[in-house]
Amino acid sequence: MSPLVPGCGRGGATRAGDAAPSALRFPQKAADLILLTDRPPNLEMPMRYLRHDLTPNEAFFVRWHLAGVRTDLDRQTFRLRLRGHVERPLDLSLDDLEKLETVELEAVNQCAGNGRALSAPRVPGIQWTQGALGNARWRGVRLCDLLARAGLRAGAVEVAFRGADLAPLPTVPRFEKSLQLARALDPEVLVAFAMNGAPLPLLNGFPCRLVVPGWYSTYWVKALEEITVTTARFEGYWMAKAYRIPEGADASESPAALAQATRPIGPMNVRSFLVPPDPAMLLAGSSIPLEGVAFDGGAGIRRVEVSADGGVTWGDARLEPDRGRHAFRRFRMQWTPRTPGPVTLLARATSVAGEVQGTPRWNRAGYMRNVPEPLAVSVR
Repeated sequence: MSPLVPGCGRGGATRAGDAAPSALRFPQKAADLILLTDRPPNLEMPMRYLRHDLTPNEAFFVRWHLAGVRTDLDRQTFRLRLRGHVERPLDLSLDDLEKLETVELEAVNQCAGNGRALSAPRVPGIQWTQGALGNARWRGVRLCDLLARAGLRAGAVEVAFRGADLAPLPTVPRFEKSLQLARALDPEVLVAFAMNGAPLPLLNGFPCRLVVPGWYSTYWVKALEEITVTTARFEGYWMAKAYRIPEGADASESPAALAQATRPIGPMNVRSFLVPPDPAMLLAGSSIPLEGVAFDGGAGIRRVEVSADGGVTWGDARLEPDRGRHAFRRFRMQWTPRTPGPVTLLARATSVAGEVQGTPRWNRAGYMRNVPEPLAVSVR
């Protein structure tokens, strides 16, 4: 299968909810995903898909770091290798994985740079607006079960994960991430081979990927081919140099005084997004349904407030039933605008742990943005 199929037309998106026709079609992906780069493929989800509790597989955002996305991986010949500081190295086929005890977990997968395009001052990197996220029901095996099957030896410190994607030059580091042993042994961390009841799409990690619920997607290694148990801290490029944030609770620095001390990024902070309402419903005097989703790093969502005057006043939205602490929490509110004209809508979430969305932050990589995002609408 070729990763790129010619299509027709090219367009741009001026805001997160807009669909942009692309010059390329990608396998198993909807035509209206927003093309940011084609090599490697990076595709943003239009915000209208937030109406789905489970993001459709064809609309799920795509993030790759290396251009050599493997289209030659085959279910029959693929093997997942588990090596390093273990008693019994493993070579597992997809059939082997599927014969083990499987579990399902609903969880949000979000790029650490979601919202980077909105940074001020601007920062380099893939210019995501708001659609580098999705919520899915992941099915696979517990990583801790695989580690137990291999037999951890005394002195194990971390577990490293390598994807099968390849760089265009041999000097470019392979994509590898690591988890400290305690996190790797969390029974919620999965090696997943299915999402939303179907095999993983090629661009979302086929044949299998890591699922680290509550943490940013940099740890959710796609096309996972090797797991290595180490006896020392893993010092690969994507841990020691990339995906690092300033030390401190708010992960902030200033352009004039960049932080000297940094640490690897980890759990997601609390965040919410409004779904753009149907413009045909935006009539003065009408009761207009507003909805959106909120999520955080795993504490769960306690409250969502909505403002229809740019943040001057706020009202509580109604929370839909909880789908799990790592999943989207939907909220709804009825809004009746009294006069026609432009309106700025905002949503603000509070987690069960008490974290309130809205801390302004800037860092050189555009990570962890979570201010209430203004949604401009026009009432007729």
